[in-house]
Amino acid sequence: MKNEHPLVSIITINYNESQVTLDMLESLKGLTYNNYEVIVVDNASPNDNPDVIKEQYPEVQLIKSKENLGFAGGNNLGVKVAKGEYLLFINNDTIVPAGFIEPLVKTLIDDSTIGMVSPKIKFHWDPSLIQFAGYTPMNHFTIRNNSIGYHQKDDGSYDVAQETASIHGAAMMVPKRVVDEVGMMTEIYFLYYEEHDWAEQIKRAGYKTYYQPASYILHKESLSTGKMSPLKTYYITRNRIVYARRNFKTVHLVISMLFQVFISIPKNSLTFLVKKQFSHLKAFWNAIKWNMTHLKTA
Repeated sequence: MKNEHPLVSIITINYNESQVTLDMLESLKGLTYNNYEVIVVDNASPNDNPDVIKEQYPEVQLIKSKENLGFAGGNNLGVKVAKGEYLLFINNDTIVPAGFIEPLVKTLIDDSTIGMVSPKIKFHWDPSLIQFAGYTPMNHFTIRNNSIGYHQKDDGSYDVAQETASIHGAAMMVPKRVVDEVGMMTEIYFLYYEEHDWAEQIKRAGYKTYYQPASYILHKESLSTGKMSPLKTYYITRNRIVYARRNFKTVHLVISMLFQVFISIPKNSLTFLVKKQFSHLKAFWNAIKWNMTHLKTA
């Protein structure tokens, strides 16, 4: 008989946001699930003292990286020390309700062919609005996917648990046995698209990615990078192309690259110019240049 309450390792990353992380940890204190450990990885925060996390929550395992390893690298540090049968990766800029772990664990226990599961994600600033209720498949032209239910009212329309094209990096649970089989997240991305790449790796290994609306979290969204920062422009642009290079079949890759060269790149360049967003324009072209000069990296 399977253990209905296996150990869950909750892994989160802190970067210059100790107070935000403390708010998330405070919400974890209300969990009704009684078998978990918490691992906080500080990604070499230059303007923050993460020791306050350990001072206020001595039960938390605090790992201080010597360098900023990005989203994947930071989480991978947590994986290396995690003891749980299930790994829950969760953004530090989230607040969790008391019973959000149980439906995720039950989903993975009940169906061993599910390799990843994400809960419903709602906006912290308006919990009546949905941010994520699953993803559409990645478009082979634009190399983008769409969050199902985005900005829609949480009126019950998105309450069906089902397979989804990808999961959300803000909250995703993965069985440790799947990580052992498939491997950890690739660290080439640093920020953005790494969870979608990982989902593709796990699906290629024969597992399903799943959306479970019986669980939800509240997400404050993009506190580390800013909603419209040049840093975000750079990594999303760079990694969109990296994702295609790593995951698209040859014919789809050719199609997507032609779309980028003749439509996406000119359109985005013009948009940044018209809006006089020169820092974004520079970041955008630095991202294109990176892919052109790292053809063998991905």
